[in-house]
Amino acid sequence: MDAGLQRTVDEPEVPVTGARAHLHLTHVRRHRPEDGVPREARPHQVGPRTDDEAGSAPPKISRPASLREATSALARRRRAAIAGPGAAATARQQALGKLTVRRRLELLLDEDSFVELDALARHRATGFGLDERRPDTDGVVTGWGTVQGRRVVVFAHDSRIFGGALGEVFAAKIQKVLDLAEETGTPVIGLNDGGGARIQEGIAALAGFGGIFARNVRMSGVVPQLSVVLGACAGGAVYSPALTDFVLVVRGTAKMFITGPDVIAAVTGERISQEDLGGAHVHATRTGVAAFAADDEEASLDQVRHLLSFLPSNNQEEPPYLRPTDDPDRPCDVLLDLVPAEPQRTYDVRAVVEEVVDDGEYLEVHAEWARNVVCCFARLDGHVVGIVANQPAVLAGTLDVNAAEKAARFVRTCDCFNIPLVTFVDVPGFLPGADQEHAGMIRRGAKLLYAYCEATVPRVQIILRKAYGGAYIVMDSKSIGADLSFAWPVNEVAVMGAEAAADIVFRKELAAAADPQARRHELLTEYEQRLMTPYVAAERGLVDDVIDPRSTRSVLIRSLALLRSKRRPLPQRKHGNGPL
Repeated sequence: MDAGLQRTVDEPEVPVTGARAHLHLTHVRRHRPEDGVPREARPHQVGPRTDDEAGSAPPKISRPASLREATSALARRRRAAIAGPGAAATARQQALGKLTVRRRLELLLDEDSFVELDALARHRATGFGLDERRPDTDGVVTGWGTVQGRRVVVFAHDSRIFGGALGEVFAAKIQKVLDLAEETGTPVIGLNDGGGARIQEGIAALAGFGGIFARNVRMSGVVPQLSVVLGACAGGAVYSPALTDFVLVVRGTAKMFITGPDVIAAVTGERISQEDLGGAHVHATRTGVAAFAADDEEASLDQVRHLLSFLPSNNQEEPPYLRPTDDPDRPCDVLLDLVPAEPQRTYDVRAVVEEVVDDGEYLEVHAEWARNVVCCFARLDGHVVGIVANQPAVLAGTLDVNAAEKAARFVRTCDCFNIPLVTFVDVPGFLPGADQEHAGMIRRGAKLLYAYCEATVPRVQIILRKAYGGAYIVMDSKSIGADLSFAWPVNEVAVMGAEAAADIVFRKELAAAADPQARRHELLTEYEQRLMTPYVAAERGLVDDVIDPRSTRSVLIRSLALLRSKRRPLPQRKHGNGPL
């Protein structure tokens, strides 16, 4: 660690979880109900000082007599900034089941790698008692460090100071490190635990949020942006995580919503708890806001480290390569018994993924939301791939509005960061129903189609079993730009299944038949033999080969090795106008 940036060599370290009494800095006590989060989604208002905040303002510093004395004074102030607002504030934080901001950074970053910026920054606001309460850091810790030896830029809210509410200086600190990340091509990790805008700073605080949002958008697709929600994230504050690539939440403490329960009750009369309105479970299973959920902060920060191992530092680099220990030509004999030939029987497609990828290891994204499609990161011969797969075990693998959006988001993320796409297809079609149509199936299904068509990374399709109608086209078919398409020998590619087709195509003939059942059987057999064999698609070049399922792993590895040098020019345009 750089001593000049962290502490003076001849000054002893102090624990970051506490502070001596005369070093207590300003901390604002916020009213918290039993669940330990702000009572409603509104900007943070600074309340009266508590006992542990008394005398928290840094003493006036007289001119030092020597450089040694000045250096010692700097070290004392830096220790105070690192210690935070005092033991009482830290104890309250820990009583809520939350770690301190410094402990979070210790768990996230490699040992002794953190370099802090603006540790001595303080707000400039006056009025409402703020001019007497100017703690160092202003409630957010910023800087850079390493994760598994790779540089990352970080910012972390300290909810012990002003409840983690954002003011002008707080925002400027975050904006500074975001600019640094953009200029250096470094991933960004934000640890969110704050109460919105600081009311006393007025429009300056709101403008601070705007500056952060603009940078989130400008950096989108340039460097990976990860947001970890460890506590409150309400009102306008939720939009920064929503604009980033991945949101991770902690069960029991993370709360995300635009308007809180009190506001909803006052306006609509509806009563709902914070957990039911915007808790981790809601966003992991219903809204799709959270890509990952964990039971505690340590597990969530481990998820961040694991996720980063699949992502490049920026869009000009390739994803991290790991030397493989798994044989690239390993036969996958299990697959012959894993996927049933009968199209109506279910199975778990994740078992197919596990059998094919390196060492059976993968990281599933949005595992609890839209479970009828599986999206995950894995490796094939040491190279990162993004996998999209229909899940027959849930809703028979049909595509609905949520599955289409989930897969579209994942495809676009992989395309942003040079991650090849592998698509396992076993889809009977789009989920029928008036509720799906009214929920925007046309528009939202088109998102997945648009995402695949726009993607320029290597794309390989594997048709496992059935692929019917428009859903087959959408699942990265050869006709929309898949580079290579392979089919297993039991696959059925058709406009629809034989039973459904018979009711439409042969309706009049069956009605006039002397023996409708016998004639129906004859027609079904003819339809299946003529239109629903894998060889029909192969004869027309719509699949590149019909393969032995046991060779799926080696076929994928060899195909992706060829496609690694793929170059696809893009049309000259400002940007596409996809179905948002």
